[in-house]
Amino acid sequence: MGQNLILNAADHGFTVVAYNRTVSKVDHFLENEAKGKSIIGAHSVEELCSKLKRPRRIMLLVKAGPAVDAFIGQLLPFLEKGDIIIDGGNSHFPDTNRRFEELKQKGIYFVGSGVSGGEEGARYGPSLMPGGAKEAWPHIKDIFQSIAAKSDGEPCCDWVGDAGAGHYVKMVHNGIEYGDMQLICEAYDLMKRVGGLTDKEISDVFAKWNKGVLDSFLIEITRDILSYNDTDGTPIVEKILDTAGQKGTGKWTAINALDLGMPVTLIGEAVFARCLSAIKDERVRASKILAGPEIAKDAIKDKQAFIDDLEQALYASKIISYAQGFMLIREAAKEYGWELNFPSIALMWRGGCIIRSVFLAEITSAYRENPDLENLLFHSFFHDAINKAQSGWRKSIAKAVEFGVATPAFSTALSFYDGYRSAKVPANLLQAQRDYFGAHTFQILPEFADESKKVGEAIHVNWTGRGGNVSASNYDA
Repeated sequence: MGQNLILNAADHGFTVVAYNRTVSKVDHFLENEAKGKSIIGAHSVEELCSKLKRPRRIMLLVKAGPAVDAFIGQLLPFLEKGDIIIDGGNSHFPDTNRRFEELKQKGIYFVGSGVSGGEEGARYGPSLMPGGAKEAWPHIKDIFQSIAAKSDGEPCCDWVGDAGAGHYVKMVHNGIEYGDMQLICEAYDLMKRVGGLTDKEISDVFAKWNKGVLDSFLIEITRDILSYNDTDGTPIVEKILDTAGQKGTGKWTAINALDLGMPVTLIGEAVFARCLSAIKDERVRASKILAGPEIAKDAIKDKQAFIDDLEQALYASKIISYAQGFMLIREAAKEYGWELNFPSIALMWRGGCIIRSVFLAEITSAYRENPDLENLLFHSFFHDAINKAQSGWRKSIAKAVEFGVATPAFSTALSFYDGYRSAKVPANLLQAQRDYFGAHTFQILPEFADESKKVGEAIHVNWTGRGGNVSASNYDA
């Protein structure tokens, strides 16, 4: 991605100095891909810094963690106040917060920028999500917005916010990516195991879906993957071990959601689905002893209706995933004191990145119409879409349950929706249980309040007659 960003910047009229600690790679790059372009090589960190004009703008694309700190340490002796360091890797936002503060004390402007789109995006237009020292933005804005992907002529890049806000938004982007991929895999699994479709037939379904409301990069590549055959004519996807890897950004999103007390259930289930896939040997043993429903070859009589329902299930679940993601970003803005531009965040994801889709145009419009929108589901476009999709959504999950096919992402999306639309949930009983065994107290409903039980008051009941009247201390954790 680093060399492709360099080529991208050079194509847009910028002169770039390239450095790699393996200097032979720099020479090879200059003699081949970079030949004839406005790209200069450097064989040391000192030479890199000496060849840059003030303020120096240095973008790192190295592995997240200690490597970033180590490289910053190498740069500092050759930098001056007002110079800019940009971390374009997938750093965890607390690390970016720390680096932002540390470098601020030294007069260096630090930017943590999410970069999405893979190698191709980096070469021809990524989604860029910069945040950190706002003083740096005027010096990098033209570069970033020139090389970024464009959506309806608008660059998929804007200033996100202070400190680690850029990397935070990229983290949530990656979490949503986990959810989208899991939802697509569950749709594929249902079509294959319950619907009895071949990989080519499923590829054709995704090709059709990619022309409608589900038009997106991930649907597009799924279409291509399922139609790609090995040299023996067998779909290569059938030969791939069913264990999924992960680099941690989905896990970070799920952990942060728990820290902030936000019900981002779909991303959490997507992470757990990858964890379940990793225990392959155990699953194989379980498959031989744990019974489940048999799936007949003609289990689905009307395959087109089944596919149409599944399209609605995927669309509705996708809406829930993005609604949850933006709920988390909004809560983070409150928690960390960031002023975030929600229409710009949605726009950044419309092109160049892995989760790019036509669907995001509607999110951009919703937040432009109402920047203070409490939840995407409160916007007419999204609650109308969910209402129309509900029947197929519920039928698809019912089929999965009937035939014993796991759909954790579909199922948790619907569970969240049904819980979110419930004015009352059974947490009254849960809180009574907590008070019974731990004197954790509860609050009374307004309609039942009186002089002895006031609204907002922490109340404890001696449920058995054998307990005490002193409540436990309360704390949030």
